[in-house]
Order: sequence, then structure tokens, then C-alpha cells
Amino acid sequence: MPDSALVFEGVTKTFVAEGRTVSALKEMDLHIRKGKVTGLIGPDGAGKTTLMRLAAGLLLPNAGSIHALGIDVVHNPLEVQSSVGYMPQRFGLYEDLSVQENLDLYADLQGVEPALRPPRYKELMHMTGLGPFTRRLAGHLSGGMKQKLGLACTLVRPPRLLLLDEPTVGVDPVSRRELWSIIYRQVQEQGMTVLLSTAYLDEAERCDEVVLMHEGQGLGHGTPEYFREPMRGRCFHITASSLSKRSLQTRLSKVAGIVDAIIEGEQVRVVTASPGLPDLSVLGLGPDELTTEAAEPIFEDAFIATLKGKQKEDDTTDFSAALHTPATDQDKGSVIDVHDLQRRFGDFYAVKGINFEVQRGEVFGLLGANGAGKTTTFRMLCGLLPVSAGEVHVAGHDLRRAAARARSRLGYMAQRFSLYLDLTVIQNLRFFASAYGLSRAKGKERIAWALEGFELAEYASANARDLPLGFKQRLAMAAALMHEPDILFLDEPTSGVDPLARREFWQRINALAETGVTILVTTHFMDEANYCDRLVIMAEGEVLAQGTPAEMKDRFRSADHPDPTMEDAFIGLIEEHEKGREDAA
Repeated sequence: MPDSALVFEGVTKTFVAEGRTVSALKEMDLHIRKGKVTGLIGPDGAGKTTLMRLAAGLLLPNAGSIHALGIDVVHNPLEVQSSVGYMPQRFGLYEDLSVQENLDLYADLQGVEPALRPPRYKELMHMTGLGPFTRRLAGHLSGGMKQKLGLACTLVRPPRLLLLDEPTVGVDPVSRRELWSIIYRQVQEQGMTVLLSTAYLDEAERCDEVVLMHEGQGLGHGTPEYFREPMRGRCFHITASSLSKRSLQTRLSKVAGIVDAIIEGEQVRVVTASPGLPDLSVLGLGPDELTTEAAEPIFEDAFIATLKGKQKEDDTTDFSAALHTPATDQDKGSVIDVHDLQRRFGDFYAVKGINFEVQRGEVFGLLGANGAGKTTTFRMLCGLLPVSAGEVHVAGHDLRRAAARARSRLGYMAQRFSLYLDLTVIQNLRFFASAYGLSRAKGKERIAWALEGFELAEYASANARDLPLGFKQRLAMAAALMHEPDILFLDEPTSGVDPLARREFWQRINALAETGVTILVTTHFMDEANYCDRLVIMAEGEVLAQGTPAEMKDRFRSADHPDPTMEDAFIGLIEEHEKGREDAA
């Protein structure tokens, strides 16, 4: 088709893994229009990355034809690779080289003439905001800055077709907004065509068109409105005066006819299997306790309804199987107390005298831009990093004097899942049971608990490296809970995980919190902040604000903006902080 920049016709791609054939794409048809931003959306294992790699000429199909920019990819993969820009999930920055040296390297690889480089570099550094950091090593950049440098390197020679595989994963909302600004500027000024995959469903709303994938096949292709419109009459906001939003969400998710129930602001957002609400009398609430109202459909509603419609009817998980009751001797009231906490690295202060406390059974969020000091704070609270100054008490123990005793009460799930990738699932579980000092009998009992409660039994002999991302997440969480901790630390636990897996994860977290386990979580998904009872927002090692999600949003409520989101509040606080810093300079 003359108006298509990328065409797939009947494309099939299979891989052989451990003696079995896996179909990544199954007779896939695709037409990506020129000069548009098209989003590639689907759960883990849908085939999005395989499609990207095929389009870039890095893989060849088993069957079917692919044309990129009119070039036959199957017969001329090298020509495609020199014509198409491709930024994979883990972009290959050279961390021991500076920003400028990375740009020079990619200019060399892309054959950009030396005379053309200075004006292009200047434009890219202005667009990305990396101008002041050209001498900084790439390894010393924040996550958001690395993504922007990766995109700049891909754009050193502007391609007519740009393929971006989850370019915003693990990036804070401010950096995400900046990346999108760069992408649309390329479309408007260069006439570029962009195909990008994303785990953030709100980003689908920013695309001109969306391709929905599942198990290697296309389920739909159209504008965001094309997907939203059939959901009209199936989306509702519900509140209950006698229940917390967490308890209400748990109950609603079990009602027949409801396919999705998530916390959205101070309400629960519900998606139904057919127009209208099902009978809610099963909740056991009086008619005056329940408030319902129609909600405007969004793309995420359509995504979840479509994907859940593909699941087997008996695909339900009993999350109570993966619960435990915290130790009965746990102190009432606050279980984490932080006073004037500091962490220095030489002359650099990563954390600058922060204060907060966390109550038993709370879900407490720690939010901030990349490089705000969240992970450093987490590692100090877990006893994994020494405190430079200040006081930290966790589970009644002073971390500066009794870190080992405090750690025995904690579970920690790291940002990139602290799993041993060359060990099997069962070997990982045995290792963590041993590391936490469980007896042989107790370890055997807890391993059986993990395999059942997290539905890992069929993967027991599979290497952790080969697990789908959602199952790696399950295994990492099971490992963190092996010793039945009273406090669970979760450092960006849903980064890069698809929305279905995120929902399941938060169901487990909410169920744990209902038993009295204290949860501390960092996240870049602002909708997940709504699950927190309270939270703090950090920037440059300082606390900008703390309170409930409702209190955060109230700060930015106005006649012009009557219903701000958590993302609005987050970006507003960061902008206020930056303005204050500029005024003080």
C-alpha cells in the first residue's frame, strides 16, 4: 500500500526452546500508515518485541512477507537496517563513554558526515535537555536521562521509520512527557513514522492509531476512540460509605459480570461484561451505602475487557493461598520511623535529611523522579546501605545498631528482581529459604506454599531467565515472602510488566495489607499511587510533600482543573520545586 511505511502479510515466526516450538507470531497482518504514531499494545508474550525485530531486519520470518519503507525485509535486511531507526528495550549505551562519546559512536555507525554532526547534536541536546551533561558518563545518568540519550543516539541520522520498543519503561512521568514531546516533534518536523510498544496504557491514548496484540495475533487496529466507543455503558465509578476503597475493590472483583475493578482516585472503577451494572446486592451493603455513576470509557477499559475475554473461565486465582499473618508481637502504631535521614556519596547528598513514619498495615508509597533518592532510601531502610546521618527505626530496631535483627522482619523485592537467572524456579526458592535461615522442614513447607499460591508449579524446573516477565515478578515476590516478613519493601515491582500482571500483583499486595503486613512501594505508575494509604513525593533527595493521595491531588484542584490526577499532582510538585530552585539561584 503506497501510504504504508510498514506492511506485514501473513507473517509467522517460531522459535525452538528446550525442545519445543513456540509461535511468537501467527499469520500476522499489519499496515502502519506513514507519518503517524502507532502504538503496539499487548500483554507479556504477545509478540511485540519479535514484531519489532522482524520489522528492523534483525530476525527473518518463517513465512509471510515484510516490507519496510518499500524495501523487502526478507531479501534485503541490511538495507532495512541502514534505513530504519530501532531502539530496543535495553538500548545499547556504552556506560563508560560520555554522552558526547556515545553520540559520536552512533554517528560513526550510522555514517553521518562529520560536517552534519554539530547542528544535529545541538538540536538533539536541546530537545532532550542533555546539553549541560555532554561530558557526563552515560553510566552516571538517571534512568530517564539514559532513555533520552538512547533516543538521541537513534535519531542522530533521522530515519523515516522509527521503531521504539517500550521507550518509557521505568521512566518517571516528567521524563515520559518529555520523551513523547521529542517523538511528536520528529513526526511533525521530519514527517517520521513511529511504531512504539508500551506498557503504559494511558500512552495508547496519545497515539494516532493502536494495534492490539495477544499470543502472536492482532486483535484489533484503529484509533483509540475505535477501541473506547464499544465500552460505553460498561464503565462505572463506585464508592461505599462503610468500606475502604481497597476492601470495596476486593469485593467488587468477585462479583459475577464484573471483568475489572481498580482503584481510581477515591473511587473504584468497574468494567462490566455487558452494558449496565450487575446485581450488587451480593455485596451485603444497604442501598444508602453504595454510590454508582457512569464513567467515561478509556482505552485501558477496552484492553482489559478484550484480554480477560480471552482467558479461560476457570482462570481465577485464590490470592488467600499466598497470605500469611504477621508476627503477633509486632508493635502497634508506627513500624518505620525516619528522622533527618541522610546518605552521602563523597560530597554528593543522595538523601538530604528526610522525615516520615509508616503505620502497621499501611501501603506506603515513595514516589519521585528518576534520581530522586527513592532507591537509596529503600536500601537504607532495608539495612543494605549504611546511614550517613539521622535515625531509622524499623520494626522496633535501630538500624544503625541492630540492622541484622531488623532485616529478619523484612522482605525486599528489588527493582530488577534479585533472582538467580541460571537457577530454576525451585532452586531459587530453596536458595532464599536457606538465606532466610528457614529449617529444612519449614523451607519445604514454604516452597510448597510458593508453588501453589503463586501458580509456579508448572514452571518449577524452568530457569528463571526463561520465565515470562509476569512470572519472574511472581517468583521474586514469593522469594521475598519466604520467611513471612512483617514489612515488605517493593522497589518498582511492576516496571515493564503488562497491565494484567500489574492488576494481579496489586490484588496480592492488597490482600497482604488486609492481613496487617506493612508495604512500602516505589512506582512510576501514577495510577498505582492511588492504592497507597499515604505517600511521600521526593526530588533531589528531599521530601516535597507527604499525605494521602487525595490530599496530594487537592493541592492542584481548581476551577479550571476540578479533577486532577496523581500524575497532575506529581508533575505540579516537581515543577514547583524546579521553579523554587531557579528563583533561589
